[in-house]
Amino acid sequence: MRRPNVLITGTPGVGKTTLGKELASRAGLSYVNVGDMAKEGELYEGFDEEYDCPILDEDRVVDELEDRMSEGGVIVDYHGCDFFPERWFHIVFVLRTENSFLYDRLESRGYTGKKLQDNIQCEIFQTLYEEAVLSYKKEIVHQLPSNTPEDLERNLDQIMQWIEQWMKDNN
Repeated sequence: MRRPNVLITGTPGVGKTTLGKELASRAGLSYVNVGDMAKEGELYEGFDEEYDCPILDEDRVVDELEDRMSEGGVIVDYHGCDFFPERWFHIVFVLRTENSFLYDRLESRGYTGKKLQDNIQCEIFQTLYEEAVLSYKKEIVHQLPSNTPEDLERNLDQIMQWIEQWMKDNN
């Protein structure tokens, strides 16, 4: 039985992990947090002093995920998306959060200075939505609000309906 691959992307702090884990649980799909996978496998090519974080080795991440993605049924959670092969995903969700919520979430994670400001600007300028639209067919890219627990529930319901319909149409 074929199952869809779903990409959940957006600025850090928008709720990708919360949505992705719950969705995987409800839909019976596997969940991959690319940041955690990179940490476990040390899939890095250096360290960014300015942002105080490791630099992802995108080629190694793609190699690591290739077999799982070809089997289907994977939810991928990452803040970037332009390096994943287009063929991997059946649908892409870009989570969006109002800046007042996002600022508080990032600050509570210890983001400060340039890292905090750049992530807020990334959200203001829809950087990750633009990246998704340029990387995938426009009709599979969808923006979802992610401000409140009600938004989370609505998003889960909406994506579950999409997954169920996809399974009917493709099996």
